[in-house]
Amino acid sequence: MLGNVFVCNQLDDGFAEQISEETGLEHTIWINGTPVSTSFEVGVDVLGDTVQHVAFLDRTSHHTFEIEGIPYYAAHLPLEEDGLTAEVALDVTEIDQTRNQLARTLVASILGVSFIGSVLGVLLSRRISQPLVHLAESAEALSRGDLESPVDTRTNVREVSLVAQALETARTDLRETLTSLQSERDWSKHLLASIVEGIVTLDGEGCITFFSHGAERITGWLRPEVLGKPCDDIFRLANSLQAFTRVIPEAGQRGKADVCLADGRVASFAITRAEFAPSEAAEAEIALVFRDISEEEAVHRILGHFLANVSHEFRTPLAALAASIELLLDQAPELTAAELHELLIPLHLGTLGLQTLVDNLLESASIEAGRFHVSPRVVDLGAIVAEAAETMQPLLVKYEQNLIVDLPMNIPVVRADPRRIVQVLVNLLGNASKYGPPEAEIQLKVTANNHEACVSVADRGPGISPEARADLFHRFIYPDGESNTSHAGAGLGLSVVKAIVEGHGGLVGVDDRTDGGSIFWFTLPLVKDAA
Repeated sequence: MLGNVFVCNQLDDGFAEQISEETGLEHTIWINGTPVSTSFEVGVDVLGDTVQHVAFLDRTSHHTFEIEGIPYYAAHLPLEEDGLTAEVALDVTEIDQTRNQLARTLVASILGVSFIGSVLGVLLSRRISQPLVHLAESAEALSRGDLESPVDTRTNVREVSLVAQALETARTDLRETLTSLQSERDWSKHLLASIVEGIVTLDGEGCITFFSHGAERITGWLRPEVLGKPCDDIFRLANSLQAFTRVIPEAGQRGKADVCLADGRVASFAITRAEFAPSEAAEAEIALVFRDISEEEAVHRILGHFLANVSHEFRTPLAALAASIELLLDQAPELTAAELHELLIPLHLGTLGLQTLVDNLLESASIEAGRFHVSPRVVDLGAIVAEAAETMQPLLVKYEQNLIVDLPMNIPVVRADPRRIVQVLVNLLGNASKYGPPEAEIQLKVTANNHEACVSVADRGPGISPEARADLFHRFIYPDGESNTSHAGAGLGLSVVKAIVEGHGGLVGVDDRTDGGSIFWFTLPLVKDAA
């Protein structure tokens, strides 16, 4: 009878160590949860006390554990025999180190990426914020009124670029608008400065809010002196205690007022008024436009005086002529020769006066129209003096005035218009007779030098004040400076004298006479080859 042969292998630590050497892994044999052999140096006793190890063995086919601080990864496989289990453990120290290294590398990578991301974020934020800072600086410059500096923000950020373009467009548009407004303002200022009339605006309380250059020129007040002040304090009426605002005309009407200027002089103003509202919020203001009409008023007064004097100058000789002619018509056959002669003298004097007046009027009109001219020729000055003396003799006889003619031995030969020079002498002799007392002496004197002859008429009248001499030879100015209707003529004689003499290239003037009266003189050019 054959028996059973059993081949057995002892499952001790040596067996486990042999397998460990062949596989490079740690091996442990478990029977019913108890280690019977192991390749671990600690032995089965220590291994069996590893409660955590046993607990994992009961639950899973693989688990991890540590022995003497060394981590292992184990897998157990049930064998054919019940309760017999083989466990294979791998030292995972290097794996843990690698895992830890990977974890550290991962953390470092994450930190590095975060740092790089932060740096890139800062750079990107600066890239975005720098143009925004430039935009803010440009906007601040615009708010300060700097419209010349361009908004130059170069960036690849589309939104920032669009904002910069919009701001630059707004800057250029605003600059063009302000330039246009500046031009219009300058044009308005030049226009106001060129207007000769004065322009003043008043607020609701009558205070001055605008004072043009024309107003400064007319009144003598400077703009800083009057702005904000009541117009009644600046414009004071002459010879009246009434306030200036009381004489301001209604809108669309024209008024006149005599106003004291800054230097104390009095001027006549023509004033017009308009009302306007500068804006919806502002109160309505009053605009006054005034013009200095002092000269016009003076001309009107002089013209009225002139017409009154001309009427008197015409009326007096015409009345004398009418009376004499009427007497001749009624009593001519019964009058003696002496009586006829006595009646003819007023006729002659009246005709002479009318002729002188008409000549002066015609000459003054031609001078004013620019058509005045003289026709000089070579003439003996003595003949001109003789003709003028003969013309004036009846008038001198009437007032018992004595004309003394003083001519040099060599009577000058001049280049002159005889008719015009006779008119000059008639005017001067007529004034000497008019303003001199009866039975007075009138001297007509001629002197000469190498270039010119000087003719003078000396009277015994009241004389001419120094203040009146500057305008004496102008129209409508009277030698005595007074509106004495008994003496005053048309006021044209001396202006005609001046025009005629200057037309010959000569001079005219007046001096005081030593023992009372005045000396009117004029010069005429001599003929060089008269000798």
